[in-house]
Amino acid sequence: MIPIHVLHGPNLNLLGRREPGIYGTATLADIERDLRARAETLGVALTVRQTNHEGELVGFVQEAGLAGAGVLINAAAYTHTSIALRDAIAGSGAVAVEVHLSNVHAREAFRHVSLIAPVCAGLICGFGPHSYGLGLDALARLMRDRLPPLPSDVSSGATSQD
Repeated sequence: MIPIHVLHGPNLNLLGRREPGIYGTATLADIERDLRARAETLGVALTVRQTNHEGELVGFVQEAGLAGAGVLINAAAYTHTSIALRDAIAGSGAVAVEVHLSNVHAREAFRHVSLIAPVCAGLICGFGPHSYGLGLDALARLMRDRLPPLPSDVSSGATSQD
């Protein structure tokens, strides 16, 4: 199974009640349930975490990256402010995909700049809870492409020198 850590930043624990006009009515538990179902079909083992603390999020990224796991991250407000989070992604070698529920580029100007985007493989935003599923699909493919190829015919004893 492909290991992927889904990391949620500050205030995402309030989904479902927090500004539903912007973030919708899905809760974090709803998103996790849907992701786990999708992960099963993709052959992905998920670790899901949420924190309101920047240092803890940095630690989660480092742990995942150093273990060779992919990172699906909604860093929330830390997206726009955290150099430490950017450095954790880059320094740990994490393959990361950034996701956001809302279209951050259609919102306040300060949300238009992501400090983590330059060290992420990609960014998906504006599709509500579906942003996570799209991100998981993309990250699973990236992680699968990084795996060493399986030998084409181990049972025949053929080698590349034959």
